[in-house]
Amino acid sequence: MAEVTPVTVYILGNEFHVSSPPEQAEKLEKAAKELDKRMREIKAGGRIVGMDRIAVMAALNLAFELLHGESGQSDLSTSIDQRIKQLQKDIDSKLASSAQMELT
Repeated sequence: MAEVTPVTVYILGNEFHVSSPPEQAEKLEKAAKELDKRMREIKAGGRIVGMDRIAVMAALNLAFELLHGESGQSDLSTSIDQRIKQLQKDIDSKLASSAQMELT
């Protein structure tokens, strides 16, 4: 079983305890802060009332941005771009290594 660590996050003043792999805990905290920010913005707009509706709207907005690459936060798209580039390098490296093994 994979190791997990307890992480406490706060969203709209509410405390949530979640489990996360240790190497992902910081990213989870960052995601919770972004969600908290988005939910606060929606709440401040005053048109949507109720925590569940605010949470759903924030989730829909984030999902839409993620799926359509229209993230208002450059960190998310930069992170995804960096991950894609790293995966491309890894694939190229493996292919080159494999090709060299075939030549020898």
